[in-house]
Amino acid sequence: MAKRRLFAGDKLKALRAAHGLRQSEMAERLGISVSYLSQIEHDDRPLTPALLDILARHFPLDWNVDEDDSSTRRFAALREAAADPLFSQPLSADQLTRIAEQQPALADQFVALHQAYVQAGQRLQIVDEALSSENAGGSRLPWEEVRDWFHNAGNYVDPLDRAAEALGDRLRGAQLTPAIEGLELYLRNALSISLLYSHNSGLRDFDPQMGHLVIDQSQPAESRRFQLAHQLAAIALREEISAVVEAARLRSPASRQLLSVGLANYAAGAILMPYARFREEARMMRHDIDRLCQAFGVSFEQACHRLSTLQRPNSRGVPFFFCRVDMAGNITKRHSATRLQFARFGGACPLWIVHEAVAIPDRILVQLAETPDGVRYVSMAKGLVKPSGSYERAPRRFAVALGCEIDHAREFIYADGLDLTGRNATRIGVSCRLCPRPDCDQRAFPPSDRDIIVDPDRRSVVPYRIA
Repeated sequence: MAKRRLFAGDKLKALRAAHGLRQSEMAERLGISVSYLSQIEHDDRPLTPALLDILARHFPLDWNVDEDDSSTRRFAALREAAADPLFSQPLSADQLTRIAEQQPALADQFVALHQAYVQAGQRLQIVDEALSSENAGGSRLPWEEVRDWFHNAGNYVDPLDRAAEALGDRLRGAQLTPAIEGLELYLRNALSISLLYSHNSGLRDFDPQMGHLVIDQSQPAESRRFQLAHQLAAIALREEISAVVEAARLRSPASRQLLSVGLANYAAGAILMPYARFREEARMMRHDIDRLCQAFGVSFEQACHRLSTLQRPNSRGVPFFFCRVDMAGNITKRHSATRLQFARFGGACPLWIVHEAVAIPDRILVQLAETPDGVRYVSMAKGLVKPSGSYERAPRRFAVALGCEIDHAREFIYADGLDLTGRNATRIGVSCRLCPRPDCDQRAFPPSDRDIIVDPDRRSVVPYRIA
């Protein structure tokens, strides 16, 4: 079979211009001569598989494969599967290309086998949830079913995100994001909703019969704004939300209602932080959360959560993991677009920096961590205190964490100053029941899939050894 020749000179020139690189600087990054680069940019020479691989690694957010090209998609899927740390000796781009082109059926089977391996790990997490949960029957509760739906959707809902982005763009005018006055005017004038701010309403109270909305005015400004955006989305995008809920085929009415609420929250985030503009600003600021909060008038948690949803095909953001952890270590929000997957029930690894952040509010902590599969991540965590507005109610205390694999470290300002070689990486796991590390001083439980050996005459940190 003849090798496919890919000419993409204009695309390569546009990429170089977007990053402000001279030809000599781009050639150095690609490991080729300036004259060779010039020939490629003028379509005198095609891009080789090795160069495609380098471009994908150095510019993961800008260099996207043509999803309509089956051979290119096969090569990309094969490269991703072969890059798993499970394999000690990675294959070169030329080797992967030969496999994809000369043995396409074998390549597809290899990718399918790797996906089955990943899914087996996810099933082990489900076993962990069943062992840990008080739900002895094993059936999922409504909030668990909705949480898993968002996870399986990749935390990105395309039709709703685009509809909310369009609505946000109409409301914002010349600003980056809609102002609170614009949201209020749209609710009153376009949707005929009367609006009142009060201390005695809970966070948000809407009467659909009377068309009357009451917002708790003791909330911070960004929270009040989010509640307005939620109600606006729930009404203006009712059909889009209903279509997604109907297609989800959840089992119980409570699950469907919870999904509707979750989708309205999702749309509210997309209204306040429209996809294209938010992605552009986030990349320009190198994902500095505080600067994004100032630019879009949102809270720290809202900005982190929105970053975890930027997975639009052909316009993806950095693949982040995001979670929120309470004072007891419970994960109350979670999503990962990385290879790191959270425990489906209970808390996370105690060595992870997010637990320390809960106890130290309003301070950003960073950490280089390594999971048992050898993948390293840069994590940022910040403890937050959400005021209650009254002495009679205790404020809510929790921490949020955001992180990415070190391949994206140059896009993540919180990686600055860290030694990314891994020599000082904290060795974390998903949870004790899933972690295979035999020598962890913080282990609370043995792995659920391993036997233990108990020696009455010897004692280490825990009273057993892992077989």
